[in-house]
Amino acid sequence: MRLVSVQRVLLTLFVLLTVAAPIAASAQSVRLRGLGRFAGWRENSLIGYGLVTGLAGSGDTRRSGVTRQALQNVLSRLGTTVTEDQISSRNVAVVMVIATLPASANVGDRIDATVSSIGDARSLAGGTLLMTPMLGPDQRPYALAQGSLVVGGYSFESDLNRQQRNYPTTATLQGGATVETAVDAHILRADGQLSFLLSDPNFATASRIAEAVNGRFGGGSAIARSADEVTIRYPGDPAQLTTFLSEIQALSVTPERTPRVVVNERTGTIVAGGDVTISSVAISQGDIKVTVKAENVASQPGFVSGFASDVRSLVVTNTHLDVEDGVGDTVMRFSNTTVGDLVQGLSRARVNTRRIISILQAIKTAGALHADIIVQ
Repeated sequence: MRLVSVQRVLLTLFVLLTVAAPIAASAQSVRLRGLGRFAGWRENSLIGYGLVTGLAGSGDTRRSGVTRQALQNVLSRLGTTVTEDQISSRNVAVVMVIATLPASANVGDRIDATVSSIGDARSLAGGTLLMTPMLGPDQRPYALAQGSLVVGGYSFESDLNRQQRNYPTTATLQGGATVETAVDAHILRADGQLSFLLSDPNFATASRIAEAVNGRFGGGSAIARSADEVTIRYPGDPAQLTTFLSEIQALSVTPERTPRVVVNERTGTIVAGGDVTISSVAISQGDIKVTVKAENVASQPGFVSGFASDVRSLVVTNTHLDVEDGVGDTVMRFSNTTVGDLVQGLSRARVNTRRIISILQAIKTAGALHADIIVQ
């Protein structure tokens, strides 16, 4: 197949960059509910320690003394007295249970939980979690978890042959935790003010949020205290706070976007805003391929074979060095443009993604890329 010449590619690239003017990404208004949250409105982590039963011989072994002690405690609470030596079942596994409690929850609400083995169990498939109290950071029980587990994998072993898929020692409990203690977020402070916290701190965005709130509820209702906090005054009845919060979240502002270029070297992915600009820059991209080939040849002294016992074969190494210029050498010059145009131009010049990432990093080092590069 005939390859397109570099001169033709560069000519096409020059026409694209000079004729098609960079189109800046149009700014869009975003509601406040997508820009942050109110202070005090947060989820809470729960943790518990329990037992999973009903495992088909894939539970913890007798080496796990914690499992035998936990099973003994459960049986004693149910009126059965046994010793640890009498417990030898491999159908039980000791697990940790974690869940996330919403910012507002009522008694009887159902939440999901994740169950993970902490012993030497091979699989939790087919198991049932016994009633497990879910504790908060204050060591108070907020939920109870119990039910059949859903495992997204398996592990079977027989005669030293083993088949495993995914991680069968972790399972989920869909809606298996019941809230036992109601929780409610405290958003309104004692001084009658609210704090709106921005997910992406920015002084311009915080100022625009304060202006939008003042335009809706009157001057002096909101103050942008920092890049990540806007203080809002609530003079009304606390019983009408929900309506006031819903009106604030419905307000729309145009956020100030921080210029960023996100690159993932493992997958070769580049994500950048269309308005991330690059100053005038010249790029020379090429490579030299050096190949070293070594060939070992044995020299056998056959004419003295059988006459001298101390004569051995000699191994001779012949080295060949081959230097080859890269076939994708490219020299390009860009005027003021955007990252989108630069990536498109380099792609048309047959520069692969990983080289583009290196070029972007080099442009940032040269001071021509006006954005933050985040490498994942």
